[in-house]
Amino acid sequence: MSVQRSTIIFAWILLLPAVLYVTVIVAYPLVDTFILSFTDASLKKTTKWVGWANYDKIFNETFAEVIFRTFIWTFFSVSIKMIIGVFGATMLNAAVPGRALFRLLTMPPWIVPMAIGIFMWGWMYNGQFGMISGVLQNWGLIDGPIAFLARGETAFWATIVTDVWIGVPLVTLYMLAAMQAIPQDLYEAAWTDGAGRFYRFRRITLPLLVPSLITMSMLSLIATFNSFDIIWILTQGGPNGETTTMIIDTYRTAIGSKKYGEGAARAVLICIFLSIFCFAYFRVTSRLSSGEQK
Repeated sequence: MSVQRSTIIFAWILLLPAVLYVTVIVAYPLVDTFILSFTDASLKKTTKWVGWANYDKIFNETFAEVIFRTFIWTFFSVSIKMIIGVFGATMLNAAVPGRALFRLLTMPPWIVPMAIGIFMWGWMYNGQFGMISGVLQNWGLIDGPIAFLARGETAFWATIVTDVWIGVPLVTLYMLAAMQAIPQDLYEAAWTDGAGRFYRFRRITLPLLVPSLITMSMLSLIATFNSFDIIWILTQGGPNGETTTMIIDTYRTAIGSKKYGEGAARAVLICIFLSIFCFAYFRVTSRLSSGEQK
């Protein structure tokens, strides 16, 4: 046996655990869900092949609203997290007053378990004894208590605020690491030439942060698009479906209504959207890589 062949065999042996993991944990559930989406699987003993019937059911006006709401919820949540995260990373990376306080404030969402943090926000949103409603009344901004989670127009934004609170620390620390990787010589040269702080941030920091911004935005987008815990604990998709996203609708259909076939079709649609996001991410990053090489 040649050395090259033995090396190839050894490499495949090392890759075998990863291949088995991807096959069992990822590939098999995906294929099984895809097949299930073409059946009328439910609690019934018999399962029939229904073709595209489940997909015909989800492409209606109601589900179109769910898709639109999911994209709006994801867009605002990711955008706010990225803006606050970059601002926070800039504060932590610069010698500015309040840096130690901001560093301390970024940690509670990570220290507190997610479910406990979401329940805490649920209590603060309560109209009768919630802190937010009480503070607004004391300041004279509202006349009476507001049950934020009982109104569609406020519940939607309340879930976004909670998601931002949970996601900002990761974005902040990630962008901080990216900023600290920028060579200090660039800042020193710009400072020597008389460039101000804002000019250095606009001309040096932001351009060099583009790859990290794209990567973090994509990771945050996938996590936010699939976010279930926040909405389910706070509103369970209510009131009147105003906070129902695709993942919540899929859960209600598959688990709540026991319509596994229809739920699988919705899950396949979610997978398609996420695959499109990932494809766009790889295209953008490959162009950036090719641009840097040139």
